[in-house]
Amino acid sequence: MQAHWKLGMAPVLLAGCVAAAAEGPGGAVAATNPVTYEAFGAVGDGVADDLAAICAAHAHANRHGLPVRSNPKATYQLGRTARTAVIATDTDWSTSRFLIDDSQGVENHRKSLFEVVSLLKPVSLKIQKLARGQERVDARPAVDCLVFVENRHRKIFIRRGLNQNDGTAQKEVFVLRRDGSIEGAIDWDYDPVTRVEARPVDPRPLILRGGVFTHVGNRMRQEKGYNYWARNIEIRRSNTEVDGLTHRVTGETDVGHPYGGFLSIQQCANITLRNCSIDGRRTYRTIGAAGKPVSMGSYGYGVSLVVNFHMINCRMDRIDDRTRWGVIGSNFMKNILLEDCVLSRMDVHQGVSGSYVIRRCTLGHAGLNAVGRGRLVVEESTLHGSNLITFRSDYGSPWDGEVLIRDCRWIPSGGAPSRPVMFGMQNDGTHDFGYPCSMPREIRIEGLFVDDSNHPKDYEGVVFFADPLGGSHADRPHPYAVTKTVTVRGLTTASGKPPRVSSNAELAKAITLQ
Repeated sequence: MQAHWKLGMAPVLLAGCVAAAAEGPGGAVAATNPVTYEAFGAVGDGVADDLAAICAAHAHANRHGLPVRSNPKATYQLGRTARTAVIATDTDWSTSRFLIDDSQGVENHRKSLFEVVSLLKPVSLKIQKLARGQERVDARPAVDCLVFVENRHRKIFIRRGLNQNDGTAQKEVFVLRRDGSIEGAIDWDYDPVTRVEARPVDPRPLILRGGVFTHVGNRMRQEKGYNYWARNIEIRRSNTEVDGLTHRVTGETDVGHPYGGFLSIQQCANITLRNCSIDGRRTYRTIGAAGKPVSMGSYGYGVSLVVNFHMINCRMDRIDDRTRWGVIGSNFMKNILLEDCVLSRMDVHQGVSGSYVIRRCTLGHAGLNAVGRGRLVVEESTLHGSNLITFRSDYGSPWDGEVLIRDCRWIPSGGAPSRPVMFGMQNDGTHDFGYPCSMPREIRIEGLFVDDSNHPKDYEGVVFFADPLGGSHADRPHPYAVTKTVTVRGLTTASGKPPRVSSNAELAKAITLQ
């Protein structure tokens, strides 16, 4: 039954390895033949360590502005040495296979295997102050730049709970155009700016295509705290696209430590991941900052300080396997778009601003998580999380802006028995997170089916909000501002039971349901 309501190395140069090139328009080098790994000594049999040859090939390609192409039939062993292949030109890995075995330990587990970079030199830039919402500065760089700013004197995202900490220095990134205009309006007031970095945005995209990576997990022992591994691909170049990369995880045991993202994308702009497939990793346990056991998470995608991040048709299997950590984590983001993706979760830890759009996606057991400000839109998507949206309570459950749910399907807890709460949030007003916290000002639902068919006998129906204020507190030094209006049109439930506003009478009275 359904019910419906309308609620109002230095490189080695070998003979024959140089790719032909010709001078292009404006002095640019146009490649006619790609650089190969075999020309620099790679064997590609899956046994010989090919990493040194791969590093040499990319170093040569970078010096001459040439693309790189691997042998589609080869299997490259990446070994255990602390080397990083620096990629600054288009690279086509096609159907080539790469083996990464961390089970016996490595020289440096924090070292990346590949690093995608820009060859453009940093720009000197002076910015003394910034104001929240600012859209223009007096500086006029010669090229468009990705700008990083920080005020080390102020801490934000002061985390609460078992992974508690004393916060992160206030920081963010934005794109500064040559005319002084800003893309990615300023999120915080900076008085002063104690650090500024400016990196040119490359005018043309770099394409990293294909590649099948098989990764044997580490077996590191450390009973307390986290010791994140890299052994990954790090991207620090703006205007980069990764298309068709596959990462398979194998050989995990009961012992191990987490990875910070096989694709680790840091401090850049205009990044697109397309047609990628990355496995989730096993969840381990450790002793956290509060001296109690906590879960350790490994990420397939780790993204921080990025303006304009897109994931298109990225997919994975086992999205409801609770033995595996959610596949993506991100921090300090501006403008996120996921389209046609199937992932175990989408998670924003330390904030997103601008637009946060989930379109035609399926998200698994770890669900959709949000912290930040702006416009959050979820449309034509299916979500399996315990909440439709979880606003992370360890950072105060803040969302300064509006939320729109349109034509979606929610299967609470992936169909397991539950008492579903649509919007998960918790803030009793007693902790200083470093910023004011509020629930979304306005929530609109325009078409949502809630599959709450598997529910307890005394089930009373889905609740929009549980008890985010934590009951009655006479003293709330850091009050949590509540939602003003919830507008619902076209909400149906499998149980046939109508929705309720909240189990907290104070909150239910404060919210207007239309």
